[in-house]
Amino acid sequence: MRVLIDTNVALTYVSGRDDLFSNEVDAIMQKCAKEEIEGALAFHSLSTIWYQTRKLPDATRRDWIRQLCELLTISGANNKAVLSAINDESFKDFEDALQDCCATSFEADFTITANIKDFKGISKVPALTPKEFLELEF
Repeated sequence: MRVLIDTNVALTYVSGRDDLFSNEVDAIMQKCAKEEIEGALAFHSLSTIWYQTRKLPDATRRDWIRQLCELLTISGANNKAVLSAINDESFKDFEDALQDCCATSFEADFTITANIKDFKGISKVPALTPKEFLELEF
C-alpha cells in the first residue's frame, strides 16, 4: 500500500506535537519505517515545514526534515500536473491541490491528512484521516 503523508501529519510526527491524531500518526510512521506501507511526502511540504517552524533553531529544523527524507519517498509533480492544479478551482487551498498532484504522481492509494474536509469529494487520490487509515483492513 502506498500513501502520501500530508504536511500536517508529517509536522505532527517530527515535532511530537499533541493533536487529535498524534497516536495514529506515530503508528503510521512506524508502519512506514517497517516498510509495511510505502509512504511519501510532497516535495513542497519540506519548504512548508521549514517555514512553519521558523522560530526553532535551524539545527532542529534540518534534523526534522532529514528524518522525513530518510523515512519517506519525496514525491514531486511535473509541469503539466502543476498547471492542472492551478486550474483546478475545486480545491480552495492551492497547497492541497499540489498534495493531490504529488499523491497522483506517487501512485498513492490514499492521502493521509488531518485536514480531511478540504480533500473529500475533490481529490483524485482518496483522502483519509490517520484514524480512518488505521481502521482499514490491509
